[in-house]
Amino acid sequence: MPLLLVHLREEEKGADARLSEVLSYALDGYAYETATEISAFEDYVNRWRRLEKTQNRKNPVQGRILFAVPLGTSGINLELYRLIRFLREHPDFLNGFVGGLLVDSENDLYSKSAAKDLVFAANCAGCAFVGRPLVEGTRTLSNYTIVSNNLGTDLMGAYRESAAGLVKEVLGTDCVRKKCPKVLVLHASSHKTSNTYAIWNRVKEQLPEMEIREIGLRNGTLSDCAGCPYKMCLHFGEQGSCFYGGVMVEDVYPAVREADAIVMLCPNYNDALSANLTAFINRLTSLFRTTRFYDKALFAVVVSGYSGSDIVAEQLIAALNMNKTFYLPGQFAMMETANNAGAAMQLPGIEDRMNAFAERIRETLLYR
Repeated sequence: MPLLLVHLREEEKGADARLSEVLSYALDGYAYETATEISAFEDYVNRWRRLEKTQNRKNPVQGRILFAVPLGTSGINLELYRLIRFLREHPDFLNGFVGGLLVDSENDLYSKSAAKDLVFAANCAGCAFVGRPLVEGTRTLSNYTIVSNNLGTDLMGAYRESAAGLVKEVLGTDCVRKKCPKVLVLHASSHKTSNTYAIWNRVKEQLPEMEIREIGLRNGTLSDCAGCPYKMCLHFGEQGSCFYGGVMVEDVYPAVREADAIVMLCPNYNDALSANLTAFINRLTSLFRTTRFYDKALFAVVVSGYSGSDIVAEQLIAALNMNKTFYLPGQFAMMETANNAGAAMQLPGIEDRMNAFAERIRETLLYR
């Protein structure tokens, strides 16, 4: 079946004009269907699902989907929230799909937050996303200053070319499975008391076919990025290094380069990633200067004491999928709520959820 364009119309007059122009350019020459209402979106997915049942399960064909969201000046698109509601009410609805999204705003705010909300909802419904799945147009398009200089075009031209590149990426991305995938696990947890690590330890037991390496980033082992000048960062990045050295250069960089996937173990600290995991992401920038991660999958285990696991998961999406180009598998994060040490393993249904998470990792990475 052709690509599905989910084009969420905006009532504000003129809000859709620039996005429609960009879509026309980016989709030129491709076969696609357009859904502007949830009913048409649902019909397409159901037709694709019937076709999927006839496919070879050892080599399944992925559905391809492109979301297009105009936000106008307010940053609010009511159809977007209707779609998010539908996706939250229909878990697994987009299993087998891989997607990307364009978000256009007549404001310099809101585009990234709206994109995170949509990607998180669609991912929880099973949709995978290519690395760097977001092309956004802010009011001034100043976010394309560097791209336009590199391409030798104006800001609008850079916007159009970025959208065309995204369409090509969505249509061309396939998950590469291996017989013995390499998985890098990053954490800053105490093995004895961490609910997050306890969950991962049980999940890991179900992945004997994989080569798993764990690196602990405890206090005192990792310095955060101090914001070196671009040329200095690039200089060290070209050597696979970083000015500040340490565990990042000696252990983490080589492990990331070799890995087919990374698993982030993320207890919720004040509705945010822990300082050490944030430092890892910041320090990854030096390696990112010369290395892209489109072929590496991102998984996570997120545990909150009270609430807010979705906030932490969205931080991972923004930092590692949207920014650092990691591939985002469908339902990439296992999210639980547990406060006291050991409480996670006593949660109702926890064994089933851990089994399901392990199976998602196998389905994404393992050639069978």
